[in-house]
Amino acid sequence: MILKRLRLALGIISLLILTFLFVDFAGLLPAQKVPLADIQFVPALLALSFGTVTALLLLTLLFGRIYCSVLCPMGLFQDLTGRVALLFKKKKKRKYSYSPEKRWLRYGTLVAVLGTYIAGWSVLLSVLEPYSAFGRMVTHLLRPIYMAGNNLIAGVFNHFGNFSFYHTEIFLLSTSSLVVALITFVFIGYLAWRYGRTFCNTLCPVGTILGFVSRFSMFRFKVHEESCNHCGICARNCKASCIDSKSETVDNSRCVTCFNCTTVCTKKAIRYEFSWKKSAPATTISEDDSVASRRRFLATIGVTMLAASSQVWAKGMHLGTNKPWIRKSPLSPPGSHSAAHLNAHCTACHLCVAQCPSKILKPSFLEYGVEGMMQPIMDFSHGFCNYDCTLCTEVCPNGALKKLTVDQKHATQMGYVKFIKSNCVVFTDETFCGACSEHCPTQAVSMVPYKGDLTIPQLNTAICVGCGGCEYVCPAKPAKAIYVEGNPVHRKAEQFVDTNKKEVKVESFGF
Repeated sequence: MILKRLRLALGIISLLILTFLFVDFAGLLPAQKVPLADIQFVPALLALSFGTVTALLLLTLLFGRIYCSVLCPMGLFQDLTGRVALLFKKKKKRKYSYSPEKRWLRYGTLVAVLGTYIAGWSVLLSVLEPYSAFGRMVTHLLRPIYMAGNNLIAGVFNHFGNFSFYHTEIFLLSTSSLVVALITFVFIGYLAWRYGRTFCNTLCPVGTILGFVSRFSMFRFKVHEESCNHCGICARNCKASCIDSKSETVDNSRCVTCFNCTTVCTKKAIRYEFSWKKSAPATTISEDDSVASRRRFLATIGVTMLAASSQVWAKGMHLGTNKPWIRKSPLSPPGSHSAAHLNAHCTACHLCVAQCPSKILKPSFLEYGVEGMMQPIMDFSHGFCNYDCTLCTEVCPNGALKKLTVDQKHATQMGYVKFIKSNCVVFTDETFCGACSEHCPTQAVSMVPYKGDLTIPQLNTAICVGCGGCEYVCPAKPAKAIYVEGNPVHRKAEQFVDTNKKEVKVESFGF
């Protein structure tokens, strides 16, 4: 009972913190100071954080799939859904039942995920990776509701002269990612509502890898025949459907260490105990199957490490838009180094999208090609990249965005400015403007004489960092007169030098 309460307490804390990280638009909980995102299995693997991966594997080898029941937000979401389902189900339909392991589906899905990832198609990994799938659900489904609630409260408070809350803009980040998030929510939610942890034990690649390790864990669940009366209450309360009360066995590869079985068994026949003994482990797996599975697991780990360290070259299927100008290369976020590096490491968890204070990161559709679907891309429709902001590089858990200091970001050219004179209001309307120049932090855009008193933009692309300030504020419609072209590989921006500046010698101040 104590172990179950401890697991529940830690799980609830993890779920609340991770959920708030994705809905928090005001920066109340700095994501870079919360390590929960950094200790997720696949993000740590892609970030080549082998210390974290080794620690999670050792944790599983010692205590079973604790990660799935305490740290994985998708697992905790399924537990919450199952608990809510109990309130609406009839008493006879509230119980689970044992089902044999679908090994062909588990390992088949894992091989498909690894194969497509190594081939440069990270979409399947992004869709099935539990942390990223949970992040998309919260970002695209729950976050707008949270923001709408904030705006409602802000309206009430502001009416009485209290401005502790402020209104925030709500807009659609990406139609495709919204659809994927909705499908994920409905699909996994339905499985959890009806069958418990089915997704964890059939389709989740992390569950398959950790499930294999847990077969050999030091502490496992075991049914003691001398105490068991075959009442089946343990199996009816097992959300992983891994307890066969008839044969008195537990499939520890699918067990998520929730302790439901030990708390309901009145005979104390099922126990969580030290299992590294000479006797055969109490599982449904034969010794021959165990040896064969061990070989498959070692091969899988080897392939996984290879995939994590490989750099997949993005072919970049660039699509045009309905505007007069076409951005030939997408703008990958700061710290990504290149679109290829981003595609090879990003699992589209959208934590950077949710945390971006300027709201310029949005999920891509086909800008990076099919292999980069749902990965973050810079879009200046609702803002521009703050010159001194490095938050997205600080919160990324999987190494897709390498951490940058402010000075390093100042010297990074994510893209470069381009100017279409025929679209500029100075040219078309012969009116004063200069908004692009005023918002340029590096003076890559400056105003030079044009006609009479009018001035028109002049570019110095070498010192441009691609922040998008000029593109965002440009008043030309429907097509902007100035925009940022992406660099497939980020470059080093040159430092601005004012050659027109003259030194003034002051001999005396006169007072």
